Amino acid sequence: MEQVSAWRPPVPGVAEVFHAHFTDHVYPMHAHATWTLLIVDNGAVRYDLDRHEHGALTDLVTLLPPDVPHNGRSANPADPEGFRKRVLYLDRDSLGTDLIGAAVDQPAFADPLLRHRIHQLHRTLRTPGEELEAESRLTVVRERLRERLAVPALSESSSEPAFPSASASASASAASLLRDLMDSRIVEGVSLEAAAAELHFHPAHLIRSFTREYGMAPHRYLTSRRVDLARGLLLTGMPPARAATASGFWDQSHLARHFKRVVGVSPGRFAVP
Repeated sequence: MEQVSAWRPPVPGVAEVFHAHFTDHVYPMHAHATWTLLIVDNGAVRYDLDRHEHGALTDLVTLLPPDVPHNGRSANPADPEGFRKRVLYLDRDSLGTDLIGAAVDQPAFADPLLRHRIHQLHRTLRTPGEELEAESRLTVVRERLRERLAVPALSESSSEPAFPSASASASASAASLLRDLMDSRIVEGVSLEAAAAELHFHPAHLIRSFTREYGMAPHRYLTSRRVDLARGLLLTGMPPARAATASGFWDQSHLARHFKRVVGVSPGRFAVP
C-alpha cells in the first residue's frame, strides 16, 4: 500500500519533510525551488537528471539541486514492495547556489556517516520540542554536504557572511556567550539561527565551540538545564504535566523521556516520598 507523510517543521532551512512508500507511482519530469536531500530505506529509485540516468540506493545519499528537472521511478518495477524514501526539501539558501553545478555532476555518493546523520535528523524532526537539536543536526549535515561536494564550507573566515575568527579565544568566547544566552532562556529556549544572529557567530562555529568547550552539544545542555528546573518544580509538589510545560518541555511525555535519561527514574517516581 502506498503511504505518504509530509509536514513543515518549525526549523529554519527545512521547507518540507516527506516520507513515502510507493509501489506504482512514477514521477514525471519536474523541478523544485528547493534542494532535495534523499535517502532510500527499502528498494531503489532510478531517476534522470540533466539527461543522465542515476540510481538512489539504500547505501547512498542523494542531493538534487533546485531548478534542475528530474523524474523518478522504482528501479525494479516488478517488485511489489516498491521503495521507501525519506526526503528533506531544503530552502535554496540553506546550502547556497554555488553547489548546484557540483550536485548536477555528482548527485549521489556513499557516505555512511552522513547517511546516519540524516537518519538522526529525520528522527529528531518527528519529535515536537526538539527544534534546537534539529537545527544543530541540520547544520552538521549541511557542512558535510559541502565537504562531500568539495566546496569550502561557510566558516567564520568566509566572506559570506563575515563572522569573527575561529581563534581559541574566540571559540571559548562563543561557547561562553551561547551558554549564557541559553541560561537566560531556559524555558522559552532559543533557536540556533537566532543565537547566531544575536551573538554574531556562524551557527557551525557555535556548535563546534560549545561542544569543544563543554563536552556536549548545545541542545543537550539546554535539555539538561530544563531537566534540572523540572526537578526543583517536582520537589515543590507540582504535578509532572505542569512541571513539564513550566520547565520548557513540549508535554509530559517529552519531559519523561529526557528526565529518565538524565535522572534515571520517571518524573512521577522522582518526587514520591
